[in-house]
Amino acid sequence: MKLGIVTYNIGKDWDLDTLIANCEETGFDGVELRTTHAHGVEVELSAAERTAVRKRFGDSKVEIVGLGSAFEYDAIDPEELKQHIEGTKEYIRLAHDLGVSGIKVRPNKIHVDEGVEIETTLEQIGVSLAECGEFARDLGVQIRLEVHGRTTSDPVNIRKIMDYADHDNVFVCWNSNMTDLVDGSIDGNFASLQEYIRLVHITELWNEYPWSRLFELLRQSGYTGFCLAEIPASADAIRLMCYYRALWRALAGN
Repeated sequence: MKLGIVTYNIGKDWDLDTLIANCEETGFDGVELRTTHAHGVEVELSAAERTAVRKRFGDSKVEIVGLGSAFEYDAIDPEELKQHIEGTKEYIRLAHDLGVSGIKVRPNKIHVDEGVEIETTLEQIGVSLAECGEFARDLGVQIRLEVHGRTTSDPVNIRKIMDYADHDNVFVCWNSNMTDLVDGSIDGNFASLQEYIRLVHITELWNEYPWSRLFELLRQSGYTGFCLAEIPASADAIRLMCYYRALWRALAGN
């Protein structure tokens, strides 16, 4: 397994050169570039700018593991839903141009208070993901659904969404939420999503989440991808990243 960061939040104020330099200095091998952050890697980039960004990373020791979007597909309004799907497709094109293997999208909310049954929303999210996954496959880009949202972060609901999507280019980004645990264990929920996991977000390694067990399950599953630190910003980021990497290596057995 390899270690990287999500630019939300620790790298949100770093420009591209700072981001790459900090990761190289501390031994972080990859980044997921969250949209709206200071690195400026957005769909507005011209073709020449996209080429330059791709070369900048290609010349470095740091890989763009993925692009992190906030696109979601629960909207009741059909026009709003269409905007999210079309926005996702633009983001997919950006990933393709940058040579990035996947983009992160998310479920975020349900609308039972507005009279929409949860199963209806989960199905709508899944069908939308399938459309995006089909579009992305032709461009060599994975769709990675983050285990996210107040109700949608329940792995049971994520599994339902994946079943509704039923597409071989739609995957899961494990998000290391406390809602992963059932009776103190992540084993059952991990097993239900294991076949789909293509990216892993990890948080504070000192908290009560069963990190050692997660890394053990990932190793047993044959996972060789990235674990991406999604941690707060720090005034002493280099020092923090060095300690974080050392602790990750100890816990993950790397």
